[in-house]
Amino acid sequence: MSRTRLSHDEIDAALQPLEGWRRQDASIVRDFIFPSYEAGVAFAVQVALYAQRVDHHPDLLITWQKVTVTWSTHDAGGVTRRDLDAAAHVSGFVRPQSSPAR
Repeated sequence: MSRTRLSHDEIDAALQPLEGWRRQDASIVRDFIFPSYEAGVAFAVQVALYAQRVDHHPDLLITWQKVTVTWSTHDAGGVTRRDLDAAAHVSGFVRPQSSPAR
C-alpha cells in the first residue's frame, strides 16, 4: 500500500464518496455520534482492533456520545492512500443513523 503523501486536491477528490470525512491540516477527520457513551467506546474498540491488525493507528478522541477519528501517515507527513482506505473501512463499523455528526 502506498505511503506517498497525497495532494490536497487528491485528498478532497478521494473524500467525496466517504460521507462525513473532512481534510484537516495534514489529516483526515470524522466525528461519529452514538446514542450512548458505551456505544462510542465499543466503536473505538473496533477501530483499535482494526488498527492493530493493519498496523496503522489513528488518533481517537472519545467524548460523551461522540468519537473523533483522525488518520494521518506520520512518516509521509500527511494523508496517504492508506489513511483513506482505513477511513472507508472504519466507516463500515457504524450504522447510517449513528453518523456522521452534523
